[in-house]
Amino acid sequence: MNSTHPFAPALPNQRGRGRALTLTAAIAIFVGWLTYLHEPGAAYGWMSLMPSALVLLVALVTHRTLEALIVGALAGLFMLQPDNYIGELADISLNVMMDETIAWLILVVGLMGGFIGMLEKAGCTLSFSHFMQRLVKSRRQSLLWTSVLGMLIFIDDYLNALAISSSMKRLTDRFNVSREKLAYIVDSTAAPVCILVPVSTWAVYFAELLETNGATEGNGMWLYIQSIPYMLYGWVALALVLLVATGLVPDFGPMKAAEQRARAGQPIPDDAPDEPLEDDSAPRGNPWLGLFNFLAPMAVLIGASAYYDIDLLMGTIVATLFTLALFLIQRLSTFDALMDSIMDGFRTMMLPLAIVAAGFVLRDINEQLGMTEFMIDTLTPYLSVALLPAIVFVSMAVVVFATGSSWGVFVISIPIVIPIAQHMDASMPLVVGALLSASSFGSHACFFSDSSVLSSQGSGCLPMQHGLTQIPYAVLGAIVATGLFLILGFTLA
Repeated sequence: MNSTHPFAPALPNQRGRGRALTLTAAIAIFVGWLTYLHEPGAAYGWMSLMPSALVLLVALVTHRTLEALIVGALAGLFMLQPDNYIGELADISLNVMMDETIAWLILVVGLMGGFIGMLEKAGCTLSFSHFMQRLVKSRRQSLLWTSVLGMLIFIDDYLNALAISSSMKRLTDRFNVSREKLAYIVDSTAAPVCILVPVSTWAVYFAELLETNGATEGNGMWLYIQSIPYMLYGWVALALVLLVATGLVPDFGPMKAAEQRARAGQPIPDDAPDEPLEDDSAPRGNPWLGLFNFLAPMAVLIGASAYYDIDLLMGTIVATLFTLALFLIQRLSTFDALMDSIMDGFRTMMLPLAIVAAGFVLRDINEQLGMTEFMIDTLTPYLSVALLPAIVFVSMAVVVFATGSSWGVFVISIPIVIPIAQHMDASMPLVVGALLSASSFGSHACFFSDSSVLSSQGSGCLPMQHGLTQIPYAVLGAIVATGLFLILGFTLA
């Protein structure tokens, strides 16, 4: 059933070739004009915003995430190197693929896909779903349980996005919950929850970044813990998702259209990278043993990640080997079949990995264009102690949303923002809370950020389908958080 709601996400194949050609020609002319205007050696200024603006424009027009990122990256690259376009494109692509973070992502996301594939092949996710059906008796309960499980798996947003979505979508399908709403709940309990817990990959990364940049004379983790009460977007997003799950906040915008379609019997959107899950699609056995075979690998994954200093790669390797041995000992599947599941898992993650890699290319181009510095320099004249937290939150949220880089942007911005806060004698925990809130918002709201892409992939919908249905809730949360930062800014000034 195709929705006729005016804000309903359109299908990629509904756009005509004529519009695509017109859009391509208009972008080429516009980028060429910008390149002609720019004087060599001068700062790009407002022009540095154009690649990210093009990404948003193309994504909204075509509803294609990867293609939008490629268009934005190519446009920005042409602005940087019109004379050596192909050579620079090859260099930056090679640099991104050699980046340690990208290599880490490929291994973690690919192995997580294979890990989940083994659980599905052995029927463990089916056993978990059947167990949850004994506890969950209504649509509201299915949404609340998804939220609770998301909050419990706080160690890493990637683990949350893939594990919760894959284990709960069979249950939410049973109660005709749209895959878009499942993705929203999963994504809302990923980064927004991870920043609120000091035992997470986010906390470890940002605590080290704060300490390195002189935000505190003592331990960076202690400053991070002091800042948790002021990470307002995380708290607001968490409260909002619970209100949505209980039905106290009604569906609106594109989510309303998605939920109307799901209630009519189609929880999976058109053109989604998923198929309806049948109860007979995996072997059955002892249900309690099946539940153990689901929970034990998950426990090993979380425990091993924590043991290796919150390193999800190490945890995923240990969990994959443990699961492989566990299933072979029980003869749940053959070695060849399990290895095929691992490879199939890698294949299912190719699109999200391509989107994240393209996002890293765009991030590097934005850095060379000086977009972050331009945003900060533009807003600095309007700063005051009272307004600083709100301005930091809004400006950095826009930057992270535009780049999809919830971590990389702050390598540039923290060395600039922290000295400003120290010079103005602002509350450091409040400013750090604003920075982390901005990072969380960008990761949550941006349709091509890594956690959003993985949430949509695990839930079984396209990144743009997830992004369009989620953005109204994320913007609502950002507005509330901005108001709270203004109140605290004037109160603590």
